[in-house]
Amino acid sequence: MTDTMTGGQIIAKMLKAEGVDTFFGIIDGTYLQLFAHMVEQGMNMVTPRHESVAAHMAGAYARLTGRLGVCIASNGPGVANMLAGVAVENTEGNRVLLITSSRRTGITHPDRGGAYQCFNQVESIAAMAKWSASCACAERIPELLRQALRECYHGRPGVVHLDVPENLINGFGPAVPIQTPAQYRRTAPAPPLEEQVDQAAYMLARAQFPMIHAGSGIIHSQAFQELKQAAELLHAPVTTSWAARGVMDERHPLVWPLVHIDANTAVRNAADVCLCIGSDMGETDWWGKAPYWGKLADLDFIQVDIDESRIGRNRPVKLGIICDAKLFLQALLEKMAPLQAAMNLDQRRKKTAELSDQIKKDRDGLDQILNSEAGGMVSGHVPYVCRDFFNDEAVVVFDGGNSAVWGNFYTPILTPNSQLGTPHMGHLGAGVGQAIAACIARPGNQVYCIIGDGAMGFNMQEIETAVRNNLAPIFLVMNDKQWGMVKINQMVALDPVKEMFTTALGPDKTATINTELGEIAWDDLARSMGAFGARADSPQTLRTALEQALASGICAVIQCDVDPGAHMFAPGLMHFKDMHQEPAGE
Repeated sequence: MTDTMTGGQIIAKMLKAEGVDTFFGIIDGTYLQLFAHMVEQGMNMVTPRHESVAAHMAGAYARLTGRLGVCIASNGPGVANMLAGVAVENTEGNRVLLITSSRRTGITHPDRGGAYQCFNQVESIAAMAKWSASCACAERIPELLRQALRECYHGRPGVVHLDVPENLINGFGPAVPIQTPAQYRRTAPAPPLEEQVDQAAYMLARAQFPMIHAGSGIIHSQAFQELKQAAELLHAPVTTSWAARGVMDERHPLVWPLVHIDANTAVRNAADVCLCIGSDMGETDWWGKAPYWGKLADLDFIQVDIDESRIGRNRPVKLGIICDAKLFLQALLEKMAPLQAAMNLDQRRKKTAELSDQIKKDRDGLDQILNSEAGGMVSGHVPYVCRDFFNDEAVVVFDGGNSAVWGNFYTPILTPNSQLGTPHMGHLGAGVGQAIAACIARPGNQVYCIIGDGAMGFNMQEIETAVRNNLAPIFLVMNDKQWGMVKINQMVALDPVKEMFTTALGPDKTATINTELGEIAWDDLARSMGAFGARADSPQTLRTALEQALASGICAVIQCDVDPGAHMFAPGLMHFKDMHQEPAGE
């Protein structure tokens, strides 16, 4: 070991010891010693065109690999650009470590007054992240990074931020020994208490009709096989949070895909015991309240979560268990096996079959929409053709308002942990970086992104990032030249009060306010950056374009010209509106 190290070198060596192999960010002289030593340590640096995209890349990489996602941003404007990504990735619950530079010590914390490229980075990020701190002196870099890494692996995943002044990152100080992760944080997942597993097994065995509600804790613990085994052993229907969609193959007869909202409501009211694993039970889960879930007196909750603050937060529980989802399910399977003979499995099978009829009827109704091609390609054709074209293991990314809705409703998820989006934030444009990161996280896998033209406009420059890094995601841009979800909302909301907006709407009483978008030739734009570009206006031309895109072996953009009028009426929008209201039940 040399006698001296730069602060950046210390950070790089510690991240190497943590097993970090990839990181995302834009180069800058304020942390040259950081990214240069990370590359020197063998880590792959992926450089997007915008810092917020680096955060989305890190979050997607973490979710798909189960590893730590790392991103960097330089002081002032770099950090300002990063803020949107911090808010999204923390809200989505992805395990991301953000390292930022700041101006030299002595002029910040607090700002001396008028410092260049300076704002209160730490407190700004603290308001939207899991943890945020600044390093005031070189000697504390190892200590504070260890604390940051502890926070990364403690409780619910989120964004953890450490800010290091540029003179500490690039300056030399005494060399320090690099500790192994086990010397400063938990490296093994937290097991459940045996007596609580016994209690959960007893409740599930004696239940008349149990169900499982799975959240993204299943993804973070990689508990896909254990979830499937538990569902089959109990013969319990499985619903999921929006974030956990696809933790089981949706062709499985015990899976209730979340797009079948009425069917989900029916099974949640028929059950008498719910095993809720790794779910926040937030607004998109209707807060766990009636009438979308059984009443408190009728449906007992067993909630399993790694984060104690989530237990019983929105719905009171009968049993709360704080532990890793995978370890809990493994322990439960051992306890349940001897009890299976005592379970009323025939009754459960009969009830499951009755309730599953609603899924089939709903699916048949949705598929009827695909029979019409009047006025152009129906939006549902895009995900429908893609699901048939791509293999079962392909990673699909949903981005945009109505485009994400259409994508979800017509894309069965067939392989666990093969879909990405921002279900908690509905953040436009994040899918571009997510798709690129998916190509890095799953080399050799097919990756495609269904995205609206409005959402693609946020980060279209990242097509060049994919090309530069020899990555081949396929972007399917649903082109309707409007803010479709907002437009339909305006049409409904303004209709009874149009006389109040004679100036805003003008003489045309069918008009809406600033919902139209101009023409962008997405195929030409792709070609201008070295990618493959094509257009499609029917299911047949779409399939041809997909064949050509895949054969090209490079990043591809297919402009899908969909019927603008039909595009606004995405399936399930009334449920989405209802979700924003407080449920009427207890």
